[in-house]
Amino acid sequence: MSKLKPRESDAIVQALRAGVVPKLGLRHIQVGRAREIEELVKDMDRIADGGSAIRFIIGEYGSGKTFFMNLIRLVALEKGLVVMFADLAPDRRIHATGGQARSLYAEMARNLATRTKPDGGALANVVERFVSQAQHDAETKDQPTAEIIRQRLAHFEELTGGFDFAQVIRRYWEGHETGDEELKSAAIRWLRGEFATRTDARKALGVRTIIDDASVYDHLKLMSAFVCEAGYKGLLVGFDEMVNLYKLTSSQARNANYEQILRILNDVLQGSAENLGFLMGGTPEFLMNTRRGLYSYEALQSRLAENSFAREGLVDLSGPVIRLASLTPEDLFVLLANIRAVMQGDNPTLPDDALEAFMVHCSDRIGEAYFRTPRNTVTAFVNLLAVLDQNPGVEWSDLIDKLDVAEDDGDDMSDVDETVGADPETEELASFRL
Repeated sequence: MSKLKPRESDAIVQALRAGVVPKLGLRHIQVGRAREIEELVKDMDRIADGGSAIRFIIGEYGSGKTFFMNLIRLVALEKGLVVMFADLAPDRRIHATGGQARSLYAEMARNLATRTKPDGGALANVVERFVSQAQHDAETKDQPTAEIIRQRLAHFEELTGGFDFAQVIRRYWEGHETGDEELKSAAIRWLRGEFATRTDARKALGVRTIIDDASVYDHLKLMSAFVCEAGYKGLLVGFDEMVNLYKLTSSQARNANYEQILRILNDVLQGSAENLGFLMGGTPEFLMNTRRGLYSYEALQSRLAENSFAREGLVDLSGPVIRLASLTPEDLFVLLANIRAVMQGDNPTLPDDALEAFMVHCSDRIGEAYFRTPRNTVTAFVNLLAVLDQNPGVEWSDLIDKLDVAEDDGDDMSDVDETVGADPETEELASFRL
């Protein structure tokens, strides 16, 4: 394993103390789930070879969904893919009519990352790389760069929204050639989905369309084709916090989102998408609840149903749904040891006995939840190490006895009313009477 850099160490500690997933240095603390990771690595290879993949990463709050998705994100970057990740929220959905889907796309575009720029903000770099390669090809073939760009984007015009997408890239090239920074900036803004009206887009770029709620998925397909033209292997799209769709009070809005997920799923399973992969992270309720979850949409339930033979310890990781298995107590011990190594280096002052005592204490307080949903356990351990490091005279045994660890209830679902459909006009059968 490569040596831990101070920047990675600081990022890991700060993130774990806050109960969130670090974006750097995940390999230094990753434990368990080897088979799941192996299966997802195959998916990344399939995407790089021109195929497609979709996975629903399902796990309880605090079980490590976001950690797992970020780990796969790093694998994708190493494989030469471009990644676009975003969390869903009340104002960010896959399908909408009030700008929420465009807002989700804009967030993903801002987070667009490549191997050389893994923290996001890489869209301009990708466009610049495409233009630079076109210039190089033009010099080699002794042709105008504009003609090379036209040739390489010609097939885009067969795709939905592709004509204006190609036009925006050509406008970027014009700005690049003439030194018009304003034109280049307008092209990047259009690609990020930041134009709110067609009038503004036409005035700035001469195109008649913008990325809007109805065209988000079409533009993800265009982006996957474009990054391949720019020399990358494909595009991985990640949606986390999918439970926000489950929480929508309007069944009409939920079903519209589930319909969009079905469209993506069908495209991937039928082989219509190329060099494109999706990761969607959610809780078991989001998947299996037959009233509000994905299973409430019959076509999705039939496609996402579990393999009936995968029972009694047998697993099937080849389907679209990957249920994150709980970490074992042994895995958690290794995880705590890894965190200790990050915080205290190769010569730790905290002995292995302390790790075992800490786990016993957590088990006594919250039962098996301490390793099934380890987020709170990990945060408590980081806090323990921080106090020990800053107070050299304190004994770890005294601190562990006083430690208060709570079970991770995650995002409270009390705001979801299971009995009533909230709005009688939007919830079918709410007003039905025999």
